[in-house]
Amino acid sequence: MNEFEDLGFCKLDVGRDERTGHPEVVFGMGKTAGQVEVIFARLAEVHGRALVTRATEEMAERVLASYPEARYDKVSRLISLGQSARMLPGKVAVLTGGTSDIPVAEEAAGTAEWMGCEVDRIFDVGVAGIDRLLSQKDRIREASVVIGVAGMEGALVSVVGGLVRRPVIAVPTSVGYGANLQGITTLLAMMTSCAAGVTVVNIDNGFGAGFQAGMILQLVAEGK
Repeated sequence: MNEFEDLGFCKLDVGRDERTGHPEVVFGMGKTAGQVEVIFARLAEVHGRALVTRATEEMAERVLASYPEARYDKVSRLISLGQSARMLPGKVAVLTGGTSDIPVAEEAAGTAEWMGCEVDRIFDVGVAGIDRLLSQKDRIREASVVIGVAGMEGALVSVVGGLVRRPVIAVPTSVGYGANLQGITTLLAMMTSCAAGVTVVNIDNGFGAGFQAGMILQLVAEGK
């Protein structure tokens, strides 16, 4: 029996929840509002929850008309319905270097919350004013997983990686002046961090970071 359903314009992976613990997530960019509406409805029917990333307001209007209990966050551009049936142990701290990084950070935070994580948002603690970061040191160390979201030269995660004994997931953003190269400079800086325990997702990929944090805590919950 196939674990996917052929909807004509897509093949929906309805078996993913059974395999991974979470349903397929819809990447909204490039899809029409009508396509997102159909996919969302089917995911909601099968799993009782759904998540769309990089959603437009038109997509949100179409979905919320049928599912008024769904939520659309304009900052993160997430459309979400329901969340995991269980709360995962521990806490995810989501840090940003600056205020301009918040949209990507909120995508990470919203994704992790939808997966059943408790999230602590600690924004605008970039190393250009390092006292801001150090003043939150104890709070950051309380987290089970730390997500660091930063643009410019991306130094935030190297500093954080040297402060905590937990996994650090780095998210480079496309925030920065010309030599930032739309996030490539930040990406390379984070990938060459001298701090141990830092892993890096793609540029502006808050979803990937939030999902990875959720999978780490799911592993803890399962005791494996």
